[in-house]
Amino acid sequence: MKISEADVLLVIDVQNDFCTGGALAVPGGEKVVPAINRIAQKFTNVVLTQDWHPHDHVSFASNHPGREPFQTLELDYGTQVLWPAHCVQGTAGAEFHRNLDVVRANLVVRKGFRRGIDSYSALFENDQKTPTGLLGYLRERELRTVFVAGLALDFCVRFSAEDARNAGFEVAVIEDACRGIDLDGSVAATHQSFRERGISIVGLEAFL
Repeated sequence: MKISEADVLLVIDVQNDFCTGGALAVPGGEKVVPAINRIAQKFTNVVLTQDWHPHDHVSFASNHPGREPFQTLELDYGTQVLWPAHCVQGTAGAEFHRNLDVVRANLVVRKGFRRGIDSYSALFENDQKTPTGLLGYLRERELRTVFVAGLALDFCVRFSAEDARNAGFEVAVIEDACRGIDLDGSVAATHQSFRERGISIVGLEAFL
């Protein structure tokens, strides 16, 4: 696959808390790091996202007495999954995995820092209205194709890919460079959504 100046690699939330031993570990999460590092060498444009929550974030089950992680709660912007506290600002868990090559990144987008709203997507928070600023960056840079990798496939990768597609970009998810949580069939639902929206799924071999 030939990568052009109009392509961007969007690397989602490869942070300690989403890797083995972390507060919200995605099974095998750290295994995406070598693949992402290898793929990133092909790109001029690399963007990293970083979950960056205050300690009293609305998505943390610990901030809702009587609630347990992975239960849901209806908030003004929709159904919210309650998570274990993770990626708290300034903690080791919020840092990028130590082996991730961050030097190649042109931009780091922090998301989820507003206490009252969660943010899965790299482009919009979960109300689907509040922008992160990434969409403007992509458009101003005249980038056209977004390749997405990272954690987790069925949440933040999925929402980022869908929002980029809805915004008019060509989108491809590099499945070998993602890992999923698979909460109540969420990985199968993600694949179905990608098919319906015309989001491509590509493998690592395409970049070798």
